[in-house]
Amino acid sequence: MQTKAYLVLENGRIFEGFSFGAAGDVIGEIVFTTGMTGYLETLTDKSYYGQIIVQTFPLIGNYGVIPQDFEGRSISARGYIVKHWCREPSNFRSSGTIHRLLAENNIVGLYGIDTRELTKILREQGTMNGMITGDLNNVDFSKIKAYSVTNAVESVSVKEISVLNPEGKYSIALLDFGYKENIVRELLKRNCKVFILPYNTPAERIKELNPDGIMLSNGPGDPADNPDTINNLREVVQLKIPIFGICLGHQLLALSFKFKTEKMKFGHRGANQPVKDLLTGRTYITSQNHGYAVKTGSIDKNAARLWFYNINDNTCEGIRYLDRPVSSVQFHPEGCGGPQDTGYLFDRFIEEIDRYAT
Repeated sequence: MQTKAYLVLENGRIFEGFSFGAAGDVIGEIVFTTGMTGYLETLTDKSYYGQIIVQTFPLIGNYGVIPQDFEGRSISARGYIVKHWCREPSNFRSSGTIHRLLAENNIVGLYGIDTRELTKILREQGTMNGMITGDLNNVDFSKIKAYSVTNAVESVSVKEISVLNPEGKYSIALLDFGYKENIVRELLKRNCKVFILPYNTPAERIKELNPDGIMLSNGPGDPADNPDTINNLREVVQLKIPIFGICLGHQLLALSFKFKTEKMKFGHRGANQPVKDLLTGRTYITSQNHGYAVKTGSIDKNAARLWFYNINDNTCEGIRYLDRPVSSVQFHPEGCGGPQDTGYLFDRFIEEIDRYAT
């Protein structure tokens, strides 16, 4: 039996569809992602904390639920919107349906609306807040408009230090702002010992661990909402240990150098974003998930250089810092938009560690 549900945007537009997953009302920031596959990685990506995800690809759930492919242990998003969901997935690895996954994680879902029209609204008018509800009498536009994503990094970061592959050749301190599991997998592939650290681990504690390299992970929210973390990163940089930042880690690193960030109109979310490497002239198709970007014009040329830029909109996609083994990218080199793509950046990070050690 289908149960009616609605999406109410802060601009007053209402979409009528049907409920799946958990029942209830939820308010969040509405964002769309263009990936044709990877819905499990999307749902379990902690960078979506506080947001309601719209999948532009019309059929979701056709290969079921595969926990081995999760990027996080739970779902951090507040809601999920699709055109159609597959009730009978066909995949020998599948352990259930997308409906059951949402219900078990208490995530409110909505299907059967015109996701193409919704995406056009978000592209033209920009990301906005919205509410999924089963009863239009529950709608309070003042609450919808007032909603904002807060305490994002603190909410998704680990609380205690853990260690993986303790006998690894390279020791990496991973500062967790909302890390994706595949970042860790890529490090483990390269025989790294990985310390997973809470986001607020002081520079002095990192120094005590004596890592060969420091990784700054992806994560959710507005990077400028983390002044204490930004100040801490200024001290981390002074440790003179090779650093590589990804996504939010890239933005926080830039802010620690007093560069500027800005909110994008609708962000980059999907697996088909073209970026150009200014060092080699090569273009790569990348996986991305972010709503903020470093302002290219704010990069101090005495401290750093633009490394990658987005071919679609010319936004900053990577920075190389001068006179120090520090670099960062906005996209996800662990995301594999194709078979290998920018995974070489992890190799480059390891090579930087080797060079610095000598």
